[in-house]
Amino acid sequence: MLALVKKPRIEISIHGEHIDELVAWIKKKYDITILADEPNDEFISIESTEYWQEMEKNRIGNLLAGARLKAGLTQAQLAQKLDIRQNMVSDYEHGRRNYSDAMAKRLSITLNVKEEHLKYGNELKNSRDKK
Repeated sequence: MLALVKKPRIEISIHGEHIDELVAWIKKKYDITILADEPNDEFISIESTEYWQEMEKNRIGNLLAGARLKAGLTQAQLAQKLDIRQNMVSDYEHGRRNYSDAMAKRLSITLNVKEEHLKYGNELKNSRDKK
C-alpha cells in the first residue's frame, strides 16, 4: 500500500500484515490519501503526466521562478534589484523571453544560485550523464 499523509506531507509504503489496522490508526491523527492499495497496482511515471510535460516546456523559466521564490522576492523586487522592468522578469519566467548569458550571471548573483542552474537547468545534468 502506498499512502500519502497530507499534513505534514509524508509518503509511506506499507507491506505485510495488519496494514488496515495501521492505516486506521494513522487516520485518527492525520488526513491521508491512499495512492495504491495493492503492490501490483500499476503506477505511471510522472514524466508521462500532462503536468510534467507542461512544466518541461518552460523548465528554465520555472527554475528562475523557483529561485526567486526561494529568495523571498516578488517579481517587482527582483526587477528592482536588477534595474529592469517587472514585466521582463515575468516574461523570463513564463518563457516569453530568453535571457542572455550576462543576465543569467546577474540573476545568479542576485538570487544566490549557480549560474548553470539558471542557464541550462536539466540540460546540464543530461550532458554530464552522457560523458
